Amino acid sequence: MLLIRTYVAQSAIEGVGVFAAEPIRRGASIWRLDPDFDRLIPVEKYEAAPAHLKELLDRYAYPSPDRPGFMVYEVDNGRFMNHAERPNTDFSRYGGATATRDIAAGEEITCDYGEFFEGFEQLHLATA
Repeated sequence: MLLIRTYVAQSAIEGVGVFAAEPIRRGASIWRLDPDFDRLIPVEKYEAAPAHLKELLDRYAYPSPDRPGFMVYEVDNGRFMNHAERPNTDFSRYGGATATRDIAAGEEITCDYGEFFEGFEQLHLATA
């Protein structure tokens, strides 16, 4: 669940992204896992889902780093966060994230998917 005010808009990275609605200070907590807002979906339910739902989860969910057999689907704007090689956030400690530098209002908020999605680099290279 995002802990900051955000909005979704067109992204120069890909499609749409999540943007800061107000300035964010370096070191500020910006996200934490909250089971009330971040759904844990069993992989077997994903595998049995209709094709259109699987497509949605393929785009916006990721394997849970600490709960094997589950996927995390964020129901807030966090699901629109794009990957960047030099992100402005740090998700390396699962369960929370912080801003690595000051982020201006209107700036896209980015993360390194590899910090919480094991195998992302291999998947990313295979589809690039």
